[in-house]
Amino acid sequence: MLPKIFFGYFSIAMIFVSILIITRRNPIHSILWMLVLFFHIAGLYLFLNAEFLAAVQMILYAGAILVLFLFVIMMLNLRKEVEVERFLGEWPIAVFVGGATLVLVIMALTTLTQGPVGQYTVEAIQAETHVKALGKALYTEYLYPFEIASLILLIAVVGAMVLAKKRT
Repeated sequence: MLPKIFFGYFSIAMIFVSILIITRRNPIHSILWMLVLFFHIAGLYLFLNAEFLAAVQMILYAGAILVLFLFVIMMLNLRKEVEVERFLGEWPIAVFVGGATLVLVIMALTTLTQGPVGQYTVEAIQAETHVKALGKALYTEYLYPFEIASLILLIAVVGAMVLAKKRT
Protein backbone atom coordinates (compact mmCIF):
# COMPACT_ATOMS: atom_id res chain seq x y z
CA MET A 1 0.00 0.00 0.00
CA LEU A 2 2.79 2.43 0.89
CA PRO A 3 4.60 2.06 -2.49
CA LYS A 4 1.36 2.91 -4.29
CA ILE A 5 0.97 6.04 -2.17
CA PHE A 6 4.54 7.17 -2.95
CA PHE A 7 4.14 6.45 -6.65
CA GLY A 8 0.78 8.26 -6.68
CA TYR A 9 2.34 11.28 -4.99
CA PHE A 10 5.25 11.43 -7.45
CA SER A 11 3.02 11.01 -10.50
CA ILE A 12 0.42 13.57 -9.42
CA ALA A 13 3.10 16.04 -8.30
CA MET A 14 5.00 15.72 -11.60
CA ILE A 15 1.82 16.30 -13.63
CA PHE A 16 0.85 19.32 -11.52
CA VAL A 17 4.36 20.82 -11.65
CA SER A 18 4.52 20.25 -15.44
CA ILE A 19 1.30 22.23 -15.81
CA LEU A 20 2.79 24.98 -13.63
CA ILE A 21 5.90 25.07 -15.84
CA ILE A 22 3.99 25.77 -19.04
CA THR A 23 1.43 28.17 -17.57
CA ARG A 24 3.71 30.59 -15.68
CA ARG A 25 4.04 34.01 -17.22
CA ASN A 26 7.53 34.65 -15.87
CA PRO A 27 10.16 32.35 -17.45
CA ILE A 28 12.29 32.42 -14.29
CA HIS A 29 9.37 31.00 -12.34
CA SER A 30 9.00 28.29 -14.98
CA ILE A 31 12.66 27.38 -14.54
CA LEU A 32 12.26 27.16 -10.77
CA TRP A 33 9.21 24.90 -11.17
CA MET A 34 11.30 22.80 -13.57
CA LEU A 35 13.84 22.39 -10.77
CA VAL A 36 11.04 21.04 -8.55
CA LEU A 37 10.08 18.67 -11.38
CA PHE A 38 13.66 17.40 -11.69
CA PHE A 39 13.75 16.71 -7.93
CA HIS A 40 10.54 14.72 -8.19
CA ILE A 41 11.88 12.74 -11.15
CA ALA A 42 15.01 11.92 -9.15
CA GLY A 43 12.81 10.88 -6.23
CA LEU A 44 10.88 8.57 -8.53
CA TYR A 45 14.15 7.04 -9.71
CA LEU A 46 15.14 6.46 -6.09
CA PHE A 47 11.75 4.87 -5.48
CA LEU A 48 12.45 2.49 -8.39
CA ASN A 49 15.88 1.55 -6.92
CA ALA A 50 17.78 3.29 -9.71
CA GLU A 51 20.21 5.30 -7.61
CA PHE A 52 22.60 5.97 -10.48
CA LEU A 53 19.85 7.47 -12.63
CA ALA A 54 18.73 9.62 -9.69
CA ALA A 55 22.27 10.92 -9.25
CA VAL A 56 22.61 11.61 -12.98
CA GLN A 57 19.23 13.36 -12.92
CA MET A 58 20.33 15.64 -10.11
CA ILE A 59 23.84 16.36 -11.38
CA LEU A 60 23.18 16.62 -15.10
CA TYR A 61 19.67 18.00 -15.38
CA ALA A 62 19.09 19.90 -12.15
CA GLY A 63 22.69 21.07 -12.04
CA ALA A 64 23.90 21.71 -15.56
CA ILE A 65 20.94 21.89 -17.94
CA LEU A 66 18.80 24.01 -15.64
CA VAL A 67 21.60 26.51 -15.08
CA LEU A 68 22.09 26.70 -18.83
CA PHE A 69 18.37 27.43 -19.31
CA LEU A 70 18.55 30.09 -16.62
CA PHE A 71 21.55 31.80 -18.23
CA VAL A 72 19.91 31.78 -21.67
CA ILE A 73 16.67 33.24 -20.32
CA MET A 74 18.54 35.95 -18.42
CA MET A 75 20.59 36.82 -21.51
CA LEU A 76 17.49 37.13 -23.72
CA ASN A 77 15.88 39.87 -21.57
CA LEU A 78 12.26 38.79 -22.02
CA ARG A 79 10.50 41.76 -20.42
CA LYS A 80 8.23 42.38 -23.42
CA GLU A 81 7.20 38.74 -23.66
CA VAL A 82 6.16 38.69 -20.01
CA GLU A 83 3.73 41.56 -20.59
CA VAL A 84 2.14 40.16 -23.77
CA GLU A 85 -0.87 37.85 -23.60
CA ARG A 86 0.43 34.30 -24.03
CA PHE A 87 -2.45 32.05 -25.03
CA LEU A 88 -4.66 33.91 -27.48
CA GLY A 89 -6.62 31.57 -29.72
CA GLU A 90 -4.79 28.28 -29.64
CA TRP A 91 -6.87 26.64 -26.89
CA PRO A 92 -9.21 24.65 -29.17
CA ILE A 93 -6.29 23.28 -31.18
CA ALA A 94 -4.34 22.49 -28.02
CA VAL A 95 -7.30 20.67 -26.46
CA PHE A 96 -7.81 18.65 -29.65
CA VAL A 97 -4.14 17.69 -29.95
CA GLY A 98 -3.93 16.87 -26.23
CA GLY A 99 -7.08 14.75 -26.40
CA ALA A 100 -5.86 12.92 -29.51
CA THR A 101 -2.52 12.24 -27.82
CA LEU A 102 -4.30 10.96 -24.71
CA VAL A 103 -6.44 8.62 -26.82
CA LEU A 104 -3.33 7.30 -28.59
CA VAL A 105 -1.52 6.73 -25.28
CA ILE A 106 -4.54 4.90 -23.82
CA MET A 107 -4.81 2.76 -26.96
CA ALA A 108 -1.10 1.94 -26.78
CA LEU A 109 -1.30 1.03 -23.10
CA THR A 110 -4.34 -1.21 -23.54
CA THR A 111 -2.74 -3.15 -26.39
CA LEU A 112 0.65 -3.42 -24.68
CA THR A 113 2.17 -6.89 -24.98
CA GLN A 114 5.13 -8.39 -23.19
CA GLY A 115 8.22 -8.26 -25.36
CA PRO A 116 11.07 -10.72 -25.30
CA VAL A 117 12.81 -11.02 -21.96
CA GLY A 118 16.46 -10.04 -22.16
CA GLN A 119 19.41 -11.16 -20.13
CA TYR A 120 19.07 -8.29 -17.64
CA THR A 121 16.32 -9.54 -15.36
CA VAL A 122 15.67 -8.08 -11.92
CA GLU A 123 17.64 -10.89 -10.30
CA ALA A 124 20.61 -10.40 -12.64
CA ILE A 125 20.70 -6.67 -11.93
CA GLN A 126 20.47 -7.26 -8.19
CA ALA A 127 23.35 -9.75 -8.38
CA GLU A 128 25.54 -7.01 -9.87
CA THR A 129 25.01 -3.32 -9.31
CA HIS A 130 22.88 -1.09 -11.52
CA VAL A 131 25.90 0.83 -12.72
CA LYS A 132 27.76 -2.33 -13.68
CA ALA A 133 24.78 -3.69 -15.63
CA LEU A 134 24.32 -0.32 -17.36
CA GLY A 135 28.02 -0.12 -18.23
CA LYS A 136 28.02 -3.65 -19.66
CA ALA A 137 24.99 -2.93 -21.83
CA LEU A 138 26.24 0.49 -22.92
CA TYR A 139 29.79 -0.50 -23.82
CA THR A 140 29.08 -3.90 -25.39
CA GLU A 141 25.63 -4.07 -26.92
CA TYR A 142 25.13 -0.35 -27.63
CA LEU A 143 28.71 0.76 -28.28
CA TYR A 144 28.18 2.08 -31.82
CA PRO A 145 25.03 4.12 -31.03
CA PHE A 146 26.85 5.50 -27.98
CA GLU A 147 29.81 6.57 -30.12
CA ILE A 148 27.53 8.11 -32.75
CA ALA A 149 25.72 10.09 -30.07
CA SER A 150 29.04 11.31 -28.67
CA LEU A 151 30.16 12.44 -32.15
CA ILE A 152 26.89 14.31 -32.67
CA LEU A 153 27.37 16.06 -29.32
CA LEU A 154 30.97 16.91 -30.23
CA ILE A 155 29.81 18.43 -33.52
CA ALA A 156 27.18 20.45 -31.62
CA VAL A 157 29.81 21.78 -29.21
CA VAL A 158 32.14 22.78 -32.06
CA GLY A 159 29.22 24.40 -33.89
CA ALA A 160 28.25 26.38 -30.78
CA MET A 161 31.83 27.57 -30.38
CA VAL A 162 31.98 28.66 -34.03
CA LEU A 163 28.69 30.54 -33.71
CA ALA A 164 29.73 32.19 -30.43
CA LYS A 165 33.12 33.30 -31.71
CA LYS A 166 33.30 37.02 -32.29
CA ARG A 167 34.17 38.12 -35.79
CA THR A 168 37.18 40.43 -36.10
